[in-house]
Amino acid sequence: MAAMGNEEEPLHPSSVFDLDYSSTSVQLQFICLGFGFYALIFFLSHFLSVLLSQTYVCLSAKEKVFWCLAATRAMFGVQGSGAGLRALMEDGPVFSDKVHGQTSWSWFTVLTACGFFVFENVALHSSNLVFRSFDAPLVAHHAFALAGFSGTVLCREMGHFLPIITLLLEMSTPFTCVSWMLLKAGWSHTLFWRLNQWMMIHMFHCRMVLMYYMWWVCWCNWPELVTHTPLLQLLIFITGLALLTLIINPIWTHKKTMQLLNPVDWNFTKETAAENGPAEGKAHKS
Repeated sequence: MAAMGNEEEPLHPSSVFDLDYSSTSVQLQFICLGFGFYALIFFLSHFLSVLLSQTYVCLSAKEKVFWCLAATRAMFGVQGSGAGLRALMEDGPVFSDKVHGQTSWSWFTVLTACGFFVFENVALHSSNLVFRSFDAPLVAHHAFALAGFSGTVLCREMGHFLPIITLLLEMSTPFTCVSWMLLKAGWSHTLFWRLNQWMMIHMFHCRMVLMYYMWWVCWCNWPELVTHTPLLQLLIFITGLALLTLIINPIWTHKKTMQLLNPVDWNFTKETAAENGPAEGKAHKS
């Protein structure tokens, strides 16, 4: 009887980390969970902002979408930073085997992150259609993120260290969200806004250090990565990391630094100028 009880335990997992993550059904459920959770955060941001923020009420429709997306990304930034720090600091399978290491919590993180990137792409392309806009670098950025994490899900033998460490790059996102919202509220000359901006700039410098570390991990494990990682998946990761290291992150770091001295919103300056004259400083999205 005891043996029968032990055999039945996996059918009734005590937590989400006891599930069979090799099951396609379980993977799809958690991708949908990630999508649904961040879609809920997006809509909650809208309703709460309508109730609590006069600044939000006065924004244009496109800026309201950006506001809610900023809040949603900030929440994902908290999740990604926590998972990335755990992978980096915990002495477990993910850290010890950087090519093959996986655990239940790493699968949970990868799948829900994949759901978030599905949401991001749906939101981005829907916004582009509604507002008749197109931001090629942003579209490419989100496409690389979704392709990379989708590939990680499909390649079930891949290790999760590099994908989850990639999520630690979201460490700057909550500060970016706060910066942009306070800028819209007219707080760009307050000490609090400047302190947040300094922390955000510091996070962008930390991102550069983290990316150099990721290159080092790739260099040290290159033979195994080439042998055990599908070529397309490896090319997506290396190309995305190269773009972030050489182009995207340096540009963002420069803009955030200049923004500290001269607050400007590079997202809506032209639109606001066309409607109301010269725009007041606002923040750029990362």
